[in-house]
Amino acid sequence: MKYYLISGEASGDLHGSHLIAALKKLDPNARFRAWGGSLMEKEGAELVKHFKDLAFMGFWEVLKNLLNILKNITLCKDDIL
Repeated sequence: MKYYLISGEASGDLHGSHLIAALKKLDPNARFRAWGGSLMEKEGAELVKHFKDLAFMGFWEVLKNLLNILKNITLCKDDIL
């Protein structure tokens, strides 16, 4: 089976890595793609984007990067399909 996980910060990366490890025990042929971090990647997920490249804090930071954020949403949707 194929799985696609999305995490936006470190705790999600940790939980995602545990999920990947558990799913691999149930399905050794499982394949994973992820927007996450190093822990998911270490468990075997093919990392599309690291969450550190996607984090924006504050109103102005988000506004300034809005075009980039929208492009990433489109990239994620296309990658899932």
